[in-house]
Amino acid sequence: MVQVSDEETEAAKDSDAGLKSKKRKKEVNEKEFHVKQEKEMKRLESFLFGNLYSPVVFGKEEEDKTEEEALFVTDRSGIKGINSDEDVESDQESGDEIELKGRKPAWVDEDESKITVDIAKLNRLRKLRKGEEETSILASDYVGRLRAHHLKLNPEPDWVKVRPRYGDGSDSDNEFAGDLYADGNDDLLRTNEDIVVNHGVKLLPGILEFSRLVDANAEDPSNGPINSVQFHRNGQLLLSAGLDRRLRFFQIDGKRNTKIQSMFLEDLPIRKASFLPDGSQVIAAGRRKFFYSFDLEKAKVDKIGPLTGRDEKSLEVFEVSPDSSTIAFVGNEGHILLVSTKTKELIGTMKMNGTARSLAFADGGRQLLSSGGDGHIYHWDLRTRTCIHKAVDEGCMTGHSLSTSPNGSLFAAGSDSGIVNIYNKSEFLGGKRKPVKTVENLTTKVDFLKFNHDSQILAVCSSMQKNSLKLVHIPSYTVFSNWPPANRPLHFPRCLDFSPGGGFMAVGNAAGKVFLYKLHHYQHA
Repeated sequence: MVQVSDEETEAAKDSDAGLKSKKRKKEVNEKEFHVKQEKEMKRLESFLFGNLYSPVVFGKEEEDKTEEEALFVTDRSGIKGINSDEDVESDQESGDEIELKGRKPAWVDEDESKITVDIAKLNRLRKLRKGEEETSILASDYVGRLRAHHLKLNPEPDWVKVRPRYGDGSDSDNEFAGDLYADGNDDLLRTNEDIVVNHGVKLLPGILEFSRLVDANAEDPSNGPINSVQFHRNGQLLLSAGLDRRLRFFQIDGKRNTKIQSMFLEDLPIRKASFLPDGSQVIAAGRRKFFYSFDLEKAKVDKIGPLTGRDEKSLEVFEVSPDSSTIAFVGNEGHILLVSTKTKELIGTMKMNGTARSLAFADGGRQLLSSGGDGHIYHWDLRTRTCIHKAVDEGCMTGHSLSTSPNGSLFAAGSDSGIVNIYNKSEFLGGKRKPVKTVENLTTKVDFLKFNHDSQILAVCSSMQKNSLKLVHIPSYTVFSNWPPANRPLHFPRCLDFSPGGGFMAVGNAAGKVFLYKLHHYQHA
């Protein structure tokens, strides 16, 4: 039998007591944990759902309050004079109403301030540009310009434009509204069109905005090809002339274009007719030794010629100086004939190398440009009647047309191959023979060139092919892509003119019609 010593017995008793004490401590800790957990759950329920599940015990509010503030913080910076929970709720509701009245956006796309839209790549978006150098804009600006363009194309009808009422309809509110509209702010508050879109005087390239009007000579069409169309300086009178030997005058309004007068010149199939720049006379010439002068004020027709000392059989090519003092005719064997508009007498001649085919005045009538069979461009000083400069027209064998811009900075030269060279006049006279732009859109002889009044459009025409009329945008030197119109052919165009204010453009063709167009960029005829 194994005997257990007293020491071993005491050690066993001590170990059992230690285990029991640890067990009791564990149970106490578990009970305290469950109590604290239950208490915390009830506190949260009371906080979230009110005092329904845990009635308020006085004396413990301060403890709970400090614990709640540690977990949740109420922002009261925007609410004044809060005394109770109900006050907080009512003030929050009033804040919502104020925010709603301010009409703040419910959602703002932050990418609009980062995304850019290319408005120069697509033709239909180029109309949104404020300048031709602008290529891309922010998405927010793009939205604004689209809305402004929509308002421009689709204005509100008059019956929709009802003035809004302010406030609750009281007299004071109506007086405020009356003062507001009396100051002229009505239109400003209704639309942002003038703020977003600001049309300047610059014509943008790419697309030309135009519309077809009633034919200028619809009341009396010609029986033969139209060789000349020109607007009077007042912008309302248009002359047309052609091989049917008639001068016709029309009052242009774009709706009816009333015929005013016609004149039959029995012995002159008209190759060219032109107003004097001062508007007092009309000069008409053809393949004859003589020409006609028609005085508009006196309604008198004079037949002039042959010119003294000259045996020219044709005076069909001529130009009138901008100061209305001189008429320059193309003569035989490279001669240029200068005739006074007052006396209708020959006052001088100048001689080119080769044949002369085209003329154009420059520098207010003090200079004359000429070109012809030798492929050179001549600059003449009319005060001394000497050639001050001569240079080759690049790539040209025979020159057929010339035109100078009204601002005097450019001139254009057309050749028999369909090439049109545009030169900077000062650079050309300074020795730089390279054109600033070569237009190669035509393939047949260029027999007509014309700048508009502000030198932003150059018309390039060939009578040898159908629809061979192009409009070049200056200074980008690009051709308008939507001209000529595809749905309405021009037939064989022969001449063109812009009205003094640029609003109208008249095109005469070989079928005896004068098409009339409205250019929307320009507001005046």
